[in-house]
Parts: sequence; C-alpha cells; structure tokens
Amino acid sequence: MQPLAAASLVERVADGARFALDNGWECRLFVLSADLMRVLLIPPGGLREPRTWMVAPRGTDVPWEGRNRLDVTAFERPRFDLDQGEHEVVLQTPALHVRVRLRPFGLEWSTPDAPSFAADRSTHAYEWSRRTGAVRHYMARRPTDRYFGLGDKSGALDKHGRRLRTLALDALGYDAQTSDPLYKHWPYVIVRDRSGVAYGLFYDTLSSATFDLGCEHDNYHGLYRYCEIEAGDLDYYIFVGPKIRDVVAKFAELTGRMAFGPRWSLGYANTAMALTDAEDAQPRLSDFIDRVVEHAIPISAFHFGSGYSSIGPRRYVFTWNRDKFPDPRALVEKFRRAGIRLIANIKPCLLDDHPDYADAAARGALIGDATTGKPSIGQFWDGEGAYIDFTHPEGVRWWQEGLGRQLLAYGILGWNDNNEYEVWNDDAASNGFGQAIPIDRSRPLQPLLMTRATYEAQAARFADERVYTVTRAGPPGIQRYAQTWSGDNTTSWHTLRWNIRMGLTMSLSGMFNTGHDVGGFHGPVPDPELLVRWVQSGAFSPRFIMNSWKAGGAVNTPWLHPEVTPIIRDWIRLRYRLLPYLYSLFRRAAQFGEPMLRPLFYEFEDESHAFADSDDFMLGPNLLVASVVEPGQRERLVHLPAGPGGWLDFWTGKHVAAGQAVVAPAPLERIPLFVPAGAMLPTTDTADMRRLHDEPSRALRIFPGMKNGSSAFTVYEDDGLTLRYRDGDYAELECRLEWTARTVRLQVTKHGRYRLPYATLRIIPPPGDRRRMQLVGKGIDLATGA
Repeated sequence: MQPLAAASLVERVADGARFALDNGWECRLFVLSADLMRVLLIPPGGLREPRTWMVAPRGTDVPWEGRNRLDVTAFERPRFDLDQGEHEVVLQTPALHVRVRLRPFGLEWSTPDAPSFAADRSTHAYEWSRRTGAVRHYMARRPTDRYFGLGDKSGALDKHGRRLRTLALDALGYDAQTSDPLYKHWPYVIVRDRSGVAYGLFYDTLSSATFDLGCEHDNYHGLYRYCEIEAGDLDYYIFVGPKIRDVVAKFAELTGRMAFGPRWSLGYANTAMALTDAEDAQPRLSDFIDRVVEHAIPISAFHFGSGYSSIGPRRYVFTWNRDKFPDPRALVEKFRRAGIRLIANIKPCLLDDHPDYADAAARGALIGDATTGKPSIGQFWDGEGAYIDFTHPEGVRWWQEGLGRQLLAYGILGWNDNNEYEVWNDDAASNGFGQAIPIDRSRPLQPLLMTRATYEAQAARFADERVYTVTRAGPPGIQRYAQTWSGDNTTSWHTLRWNIRMGLTMSLSGMFNTGHDVGGFHGPVPDPELLVRWVQSGAFSPRFIMNSWKAGGAVNTPWLHPEVTPIIRDWIRLRYRLLPYLYSLFRRAAQFGEPMLRPLFYEFEDESHAFADSDDFMLGPNLLVASVVEPGQRERLVHLPAGPGGWLDFWTGKHVAAGQAVVAPAPLERIPLFVPAGAMLPTTDTADMRRLHDEPSRALRIFPGMKNGSSAFTVYEDDGLTLRYRDGDYAELECRLEWTARTVRLQVTKHGRYRLPYATLRIIPPPGDRRRMQLVGKGIDLATGA
C-alpha cells in the first residue's frame, strides 16, 4: 500500500475545498450542511465509481441510471469559513469543524461542544494499492469507542474489536452470533465516543469493503480502525448527532426514508417452502386456509415459496407448475375471501434451460461477460444460470413484464429473494445503462434496482394502493422500496437470542421495517417451548412471519404443536390488538427516520447500563420487551433504565422504581413487558379478530407515574391502504397526559381531516389506579372503562 502523505490546498470552491495529494490524487472536501461534510479521494485516472445510487438527500430519489457523484445540488451547501495556515487548513460551520493536517495528510473533526470527537490516525491515514486498486482509510481508535451499524451483522450490537465485510452471500444456516458476511452490503457505521458524542460515517461505494474496528493492532501506528474498499472509490460522509437517535434519523435523510406501506403488512404472515414444493401444492395451500379458520388464527398475508415455479428440482422464475397448481385463480380467490394477501417468491437468476432464457439473452437482459459478449454463467441454487441485469433497460422491462403477467395479474405481489448476485466471474459486467460497470463495483446495485423494479411495477398496476414488497439483499436505499429480514436463520435458542441483536443492528442501520423467520427457517423443527418463545419475541418485530424449510416437509405454523397452539394464538391476537401503536410507529419511521425496534440505549443514552449486552429492547418509546431466550426459564432478570419516573408492569400495572434490575415472572404463556411512567399505548378495543388489521375500534391504555409528571404521544390514523394520506387525508390524535399523586388528566386533540372510523376512544388506566381522572376530548369523544 502507498500512503497519501502530503497535501496542499488548491482552492476554495463554493461547496468546500480542493486539495492536491501525492501521486496525482486529489481530495475534495464538501460542506453539504451545517452538520454534514463529505470527503472524496479522486485517483489520477478519475473516479472508478462516477455515479451513486445510494445517496438520495432531502426526499429525492435517484435516477435509474444513477446520479453524478460530483453533483451536490440536492444538498443545502451552507456558508462556511476557511482558514489557511502553514501546516493546516480549517473549514468550519457553526455546528461542525474539520482541521486538515497537510503533512502527514489527515483530518480531525470537532464541534463547539466536542473537541476532536473523531480523527484520522496520525500516521498514514490514507493508503492505496497500485497492484490491486484497493484504498484504505485509517482512523484513530479509543478503547472506549462504541461501533454500531453495518447492516445485518451478527453478534453484539457494539462491533468494537471485530473485522467485518460488506460482501453479500446466500448465507443459509448462518450463526447469528459469529457469521460474516451475510446478505447485505451496508458500509455505514455509527460511532459513539467517550464524551458521549455520536456520529455517522457512511462510505458511498458499491465495492466490497472490509471494516476493521479494532481487530488489527500495529505498534507503529497506535490504536486505529480502518475501512478498506477493494475496487471502488473512497467517498465518505460524516455527520454528527450529537445523540445516536439523531445520527439514525440523519442517515435516513441522507439515503432515503423508509417506504410507508399498507397496514396489513404489519399483521401476522406465514409461509413455508414445503407447501409450494409439494406435488399436491394447491390442495395443501387450500387446506392451510382451512386450518387457519379451524384454529381461529388471525393472519393478514401468506408468502408463496418458490415451489410454484419449480419443475423437478429446478426453479424457473415467472412460471407456474400447472401440475401442482392446476387453477391458481381459484386458490387466489380462496385466500382473498379469507382476507389474506398473497406475496410470491421471485428470484433474479434464469437457469440456462429457462424457457425464456434465449429471449432474455437476445434482448441484453442478462449480465454479460465482457470478454465473450455472452451472458455470464455461474452457479445458482439448483443449477447454472445467468442473472437479470437491472442496469439494462431491457432487463428491467423483461422483469416487469414477467411480474405483471405471472403474478400481478392474479393479484399476487413480489418477494425479492436470492438476490445477493453471487457473480464471481472477474470478466462479468453490468450494462450500467450504457456505461459498463465491472461486477465487483455493481454487485449490490443489482438487488437495489431489482427491488425498485418490483416496487414500480406494483405501483403502476395497483395505482391506488401503497406498495408492499420485500427484499433479502441490497445496499442502503432498499428501505425506500421494501421490507427486509435477517435471512435464512437456523432453529435454535442460540439463534433466537442473537437474531434479536441482528434486528436491532439493522434498525440502527436504517432498516426499520425488518424481522426474522419465527421458529427458524433452517435446521430442526422447533420444539413447543422454543416456538412459543420465538412467537412472543417476534410479535414485536415489524415483520412478523413464520417461515421454514424443514426435512420431511414439516412446517412452522401456529398449530405445529397442538399443546401450545392456544398460547401462540393469544400472542398473535395481542399483535393485532397492538396494531394502532405499531402503525403509529410505522408512520413515524417513514416520516421522521425513527426506528420501531430500538436498543435500550436509543431511548436511554445517558445511562451506561443501557449499553450492556441485553436480550431486551424497546418497541417505540413506550414498551420494553424482555424476551425469554433460554429453555425452561420461568423468570427473567430485567434491567429497567433510569430516566422515566418509574416503570409499570404491562400485565399488572404494578409500579416499579427505575434504574434497577427486577426479577419478573415469565411463565410459558407470558414474557415480561414493562412501560415507562407516562406511556400511552393505542390498541384496538375488541377481542373480535374478524376485521384483522382493519379493526376500527380504539382504546388508549395510559400508564401515569406515581409522582408529578407529564408525557405526550401522537396516534396516527388513516385508511391503512391507499395513497390518500399524501393529500392530507389522515388524522393525528395528540395525546397529553399529566398526573400527580391524586389526579390524572388526559387531553386528546384530533388534527387532520380524516374521518375516524370510531366515534369514541376508550381510556384504560392501570388496574387499581383510583386517582381522580379528568378527560378532555377536542374533536373526539373520550370514555373510561376497565
């Protein structure tokens, strides 16, 4: 590796400054907003990645063909000061300062309240390899630093001490504590330093990258960490919080906010490969609906495994096996009458004997080999094939035509799967919309554009409805279009425990709409206790689905073990009772960049214990979930963070002091749930599940503290399906709760023109709370009741 050791200021420009570096390199430093700057190193031959698809600031989307990397017109670009000295140059806004050390070249970042919260290491902070083209960025590391993010990574939330790659693989059966890499390319880290300042560091590259967060040590350079980009450009954004929650929201603003999907997508869903793989698939799926009715299981969606497209052991996307599915329309109609939406698995690789392979190849719709001019053939799941090229207009067109003809025409939506694009041919290249991109710089781009193609096809077909789709792979940007999940997990208590942390890591990384395969996809059939505990934990993830691929054709369903079916049914019903709360969080995630799943430190960052490794998490600001992740466990030690004026047991209403650990009962039918003093939880107001996700009744459970205090929460309401909310057809219930030792006052004010489907909001205080209650409804009637 060659160091870029010397720099000189070339000029100040309107959006920052230009520096000349060794060996003909250039550094561009951009001031994009008061608290957002960007560092771009340009090699002598020019940028290897001249376009970006991941950065979508201020609510804009990116053109299909990408955005010019040097175009910063979508950013604020505020005024800044530049001071030039003999050995350094300083650029500063009122919120963020950067000191550029000219020799050896390096940067140091400060705010008015946090001097030197981040800095490059003092020796050779930037290096490049003439032989491989790799480039490295080294930063100083402190033992007290905490590192979060990087997408769907395994292990504890704090990644300090680990070395992780952003390469994406079809990681069936991964270890949720140790495996790496997994499914997504996510070159983004949240850093919290010893002073408590948090900042984000996003490397805008589609090349595979390695993040060493303290695994490597070298006596000559002190403590350091680095990012190595294998084949792309070094282009990073740095933005200060100062809190972790601020960093999370700012990254959502930088790369695009989460798609706001339909309310039914928050309901319970089921799928299993064995059902669609079976020779009698259509009768078995029909029987699944009958079993749902028999066991009174609320369910909003069913996800077809890819078996509907399989002939023998091979799967052919956008085909139907009519022997297994003689009358798809009749089956779809039965699901529709049961109120169950359908989503079908779709894969981007065409096996070499696919009936449409020749047509797709002739149209240029497949990723090509630059040396032969033919499709690049490689190993896929059930054989060899070539991948659809979503950087070619014909690839997008072929995909959307097939999706429309074979799925959308039946009312079935698309589930983007097996889209890690494991194309390992060094000569393979994406078309790049006429500007070819080597596969090692475009691999993650393909699932991003695949997901977008599916999203836009569905938006065009069902123009009055919000889009729902899901993707397994991709880089930052997939959240603009789709839900995601943690991939093909393995059935074990170990996975249950570590998937919780993976979900929180994904949420901190900007994937707010996520979840896990409840019960485990791969491996043995879950025993009754494990399945119950997984349902109890999974009921609080945005994506709540059972999925499985088990030897012998066993299927994870609520009735898999009859002795625990009533418990599982009750937890699925609790999920539906809590949908008004989940839906309000869903809206805030899309609108404000607030994750639904939150580690304790997101809400209670000032308490050091909240950073301890934990099986617990917050669902929004008002519900602490203490999952049970060990067999035979019937009580849980739960740490209740300091900050609120106490906590209340969700089940009993009992008050518990904050800032302590308590032993909470955890019988098989229940896990510990706590709410902070002042919490408000909107719910449905009936045990009747026939309306599922569209149940119109509402109650508001309130949890006032013991001493004087106040709190607020906003309940969001709309029709749950259409795009009319964009035109203002929604309502917000502004709830303000005040309490003393003797009184409780609640004021609920309705804002917005949406006509609520309920006339009265029932207010439910904790059991045994005898304080005098005053209810004030403005634009809505309030009533009390136990």
